[in-house]
Amino acid sequence: MATVLERPETQVSDAHPHKGRPRGFCTETALAAALRVFWTKGYEGASITELTEAMGITRPSMYAAFGNKESLFRHALDLYEREKLDYVRAALAAPTAKGVVERMLRGGVANQTSDCAAKGCLGVISGNACGDDAQAIREEVIARRASSHAAMVDRFARAQAEGDFGPELSPDDLINYLFAVMQGLAVQAGAGATREQLDRTVDLALMTWPTA
Repeated sequence: MATVLERPETQVSDAHPHKGRPRGFCTETALAAALRVFWTKGYEGASITELTEAMGITRPSMYAAFGNKESLFRHALDLYEREKLDYVRAALAAPTAKGVVERMLRGGVANQTSDCAAKGCLGVISGNACGDDAQAIREEVIARRASSHAAMVDRFARAQAEGDFGPELSPDDLINYLFAVMQGLAVQAGAGATREQLDRTVDLALMTWPTA
């Protein structure tokens, strides 16, 4: 899962750097198409040809608008976090730790079973598949996960202080368990599990979630 913290967005200019006039395509639409390719195939699995064909632009236009493939992926990851992981920020506002967990799990299931053809977690797909040539991407994904984890630790530490669960439990361990369940749900969704099946898994996870 990627970060839940706000970050400055990488700016994409709409002006062509050589001709000094607007480009003949919508950068947001093209970026959404690139996101779908990355989300389906992962960073290494997505070729430049597949990306530009999906985006409906030429290679020179892609390089002019987004930079190289690595830069394009970072733009796509920003879009993924803004549009696909907005439920995470909403979850952190829940009044209890169990409420946070339920919003996270229900939001994740809703995201995985949406009309979007791509399934699974973009960060997991791209981070786990990266070889030596894409080490910078793997490090980027790991850094964003660490940011997400830190935000969850802060929230669960406050929940423990407020008495949501006992002092014998580690907020860090509970968060690792939550992320493991979420990643498992993403894998199952990618393998074709229905929303009803995933919802039942969430129900079981919530039944076993510790409370004071």
